[in-house]
Amino acid sequence: MDYHLLGLILSFLFNGTRVLAGYPIWWSLALGQQYSSLGSQPILCGSIPGLVPKQLRFCRNYIEIMPSVAEGVKLGIQECQHQFRGRRWNCTTIDDSLAIFGPVLDKATRESAFVHAIASAGVAFAVTRSCAEGTSTICGCDSHHKGPPGDGWKWGGCSEDADFGVLVSREFADARENRPDARSAMNRHNNEAGRTTILDHMHLKCKCHGLSGSCEVKTCWWAQPDFRAIGDYLKDKYDSASEMVVEKHRESRGWVETLRAKYALFKPPTERDLVYYENSPNFCEPNPETGSFGTRDRTCNVTSHGIDGCDLLCCGRGHNTRTEKRKEKCHCIFHWCCYVSCQECIRVYDVHTCK
Repeated sequence: MDYHLLGLILSFLFNGTRVLAGYPIWWSLALGQQYSSLGSQPILCGSIPGLVPKQLRFCRNYIEIMPSVAEGVKLGIQECQHQFRGRRWNCTTIDDSLAIFGPVLDKATRESAFVHAIASAGVAFAVTRSCAEGTSTICGCDSHHKGPPGDGWKWGGCSEDADFGVLVSREFADARENRPDARSAMNRHNNEAGRTTILDHMHLKCKCHGLSGSCEVKTCWWAQPDFRAIGDYLKDKYDSASEMVVEKHRESRGWVETLRAKYALFKPPTERDLVYYENSPNFCEPNPETGSFGTRDRTCNVTSHGIDGCDLLCCGRGHNTRTEKRKEKCHCIFHWCCYVSCQECIRVYDVHTCK
């Protein structure tokens, strides 16, 4: 997945509407040859710079779901920022830059592996959800995983078609990863690991029916997990990612690079594991070449011995402490029936930030 391109896709979602070639980029992405409901000009997929031919065809053929593709990338980035909120690298995005993460993803590091996986999973998730909500005419509910009902329940509702969402993510995100080099091989692997996580976490979701919630009958449907569960799972995969080495092979089409596990004594990575082959910077100090913003002025947890603690997050530089007054609701009382009244209290907190 090309994150310079994603900068264009997300320019509306993060930075407001930008204009390119006379048209707002978001309209040109989301509406293609249709007419924008926000304006009277036809918008073309071809007005988006950077699309490879396969992505251009995809945009034109699946124009209705392009907003979901962009929403999925946004969802993935938000989840990345949640998962890394207490880390030295906290998945920071850069305003007014087409490379929304800066040069951080230029290297084949664990961070690159996670971002590719969570963004690809986000696209699959958002497209699947959009189809189940009926916002597109080219997809809908899943009718392939029903089978016989279980004891005490029957099929109902709209089962989510995760296979279609995964297909969309694969076709769009992997379209640029067709080079015979190690980085494309790594990106394809991590993209697929993210999408496989969606399929692995599909489950039955049920609703009770009957008088006074007696649950005499339950209807169930095939559903995706909460996306936070996907983020938690992929974060664990980040922590246990497999380090690889690059090997070159001579084939009929020329030299091809492949990846091999660096340590033969360890269990080789599966399709569900994340892989990388370059070491990460320590992210302690600002470095424009690596994209590190450093950790100065970051809030740290003075009681934690983990990476979010002041010792590790501040890289041994120490931390400053200040008091901060916050207005909060307090002494809340429930009144019958039915409202809650609260007082407003001023509370003082100690805030610790890295030097």
